[in-house]
Amino acid sequence: MKLHELPKGKSLKKKHRVGRGHGSGWVKTSGRGQKGQTSRSHGNIHPSFQGGGISILRRIPKLGGFKSINRTEYAPVNLCSLNRFEDGAEVTVEMLQEAGIVRKNEHLVKILGKGDFSKKLKIHAHAWSKTAEEKAKAAGSELIKIG
Repeated sequence: MKLHELPKGKSLKKKHRVGRGHGSGWVKTSGRGQKGQTSRSHGNIHPSFQGGGISILRRIPKLGGFKSINRTEYAPVNLCSLNRFEDGAEVTVEMLQEAGIVRKNEHLVKILGKGDFSKKLKIHAHAWSKTAEEKAKAAGSELIKIG
């Protein structure tokens, strides 16, 4: 048979009618082999079953911890990275995003007190640490809370 001689529509190959007596060619065990779980009518084995041993799902370590769905995630900004702005400037979230300190999709900013800081700035932020507040006030800067 060639490709152009194939029947149109359905294939002419008949499906196996299993367990229909001697004339079918699938006698007695109907192609299921001899005894055992898979020879039975409901002898399905779950895909994760591993011969009675402890399954891989129970052997691997589980991820621990808990993440609240109501958590607020801040973009951390260190005071030392604010030294690039000029004295007397008002530093907003948009300015931090343009400078590349904060990513564009991060909207909540928290100021942290890492590094040296000696500029007089008006810093607009959603939150800040105690050390950041102390260093900013010592330098003469002002922290303004957003929202």
